Amino acid sequence: MAIMKRPPLSARILYEDNHLIVVNKLPSEIVQGDKTGDVPLSEDVKQYIKKKYGKPGNVYLGVIHRLDRPVSGVVVFARTGKALTRMNKLVKDRKIEKIYWAIVKNVPEHSEAELHHFLVRNERKNKSFAYPAEKKGSKEAVLKYRIISKSKDYCLLEVNLMTGRHHQIRVQLSAIGCPIKGDLKYGFARSNKDASISLHARSVSFVHPVTKEPLTITARPPQDALWDYFTEHAE
Repeated sequence: MAIMKRPPLSARILYEDNHLIVVNKLPSEIVQGDKTGDVPLSEDVKQYIKKKYGKPGNVYLGVIHRLDRPVSGVVVFARTGKALTRMNKLVKDRKIEKIYWAIVKNVPEHSEAELHHFLVRNERKNKSFAYPAEKKGSKEAVLKYRIISKSKDYCLLEVNLMTGRHHQIRVQLSAIGCPIKGDLKYGFARSNKDASISLHARSVSFVHPVTKEPLTITARPPQDALWDYFTEHAE
């Protein structure tokens, strides 16, 4: 299998100022350090800031949100404590709009819909399970989707995430019979060659925590034949 050349971090910076830095995450990257010991994206961003601005000592970087390792797309980091505190409040108040693209196996019954499930997380299996009604220990999960393109074998959905639950998009789409391409954990038959799943954090929209400027930041999906097709044919 040919190994795709990784674009440098500097080529994946989507937005940068004194308060925030936004990066287009690759599917293989972890946002924050974990038990694997692999170098996280947050550390790469710190080194980028340190080198670019000649910062001595430790560089501050606040992690506002995360994406699962096999998922690509927009990740927002805070460069100051003030920005982190204010961004965390936006997250808590659900004032950050997150749009995802998902390539799924089957065409949903409806061209657009709002999905409501109750998710129960199994920590040991690192997996969530969706139920139509509330159960003990469950959390409500809500998303909206619409079909934006189709190919011979797959369907591209635009997903507006209304709540932020563990593996939410993956488990909710699987629950309606539309597993995400490459997502073995939630019902797709085979993995993608690069171990990714075809779920991409397409954009985030929010009011800048310091300047109060409305921002929408968009990330291009990974470059492969199927993503390229859907990027060209998306409505």
